[in-house]
Amino acid sequence: MVDEFVKYWTEVAKKPEDPWYSLAKKMVDYPKIVFTKTLDKSLWPNTILAKGDIVDEVNRVKTADGKDIIVYGGAGFVSSLIKENLIDEYDLCINPVAIGDGLTIFKEVGRRVNLKQFDVTQFPSGVTLHKYLPAKAKAANTA
Repeated sequence: MVDEFVKYWTEVAKKPEDPWYSLAKKMVDYPKIVFTKTLDKSLWPNTILAKGDIVDEVNRVKTADGKDIIVYGGAGFVSSLIKENLIDEYDLCINPVAIGDGLTIFKEVGRRVNLKQFDVTQFPSGVTLHKYLPAKAKAANTA
């Protein structure tokens, strides 16, 4: 599945006429870190592999120069970040479609996670983006 994802966006990034070209260029050109225990190389350009302890690896990335970190990964990976208190801001999309039994990022955390909402954006599609901070943190754009 990841191979198809990488191939798709890499191909779109070669086609300036494609409506998704701008996004594809960012996805291909931005630096990426793949957290893995099994891979020895990545198909993505501009990618390094992080194979060590997740807390050490994430803290190393967080203290390096650069911009914000966006996590793209499965529920288990995100759950491990939550469990180790490594997430500074939660951007959660609510899609108005019932899918039944889905995966939850909070199931394996093993404790209550208190969040404080600081922003909501509703899109014409009905999707809403809810932004939260861990309850004890303060949002940069709030008083």
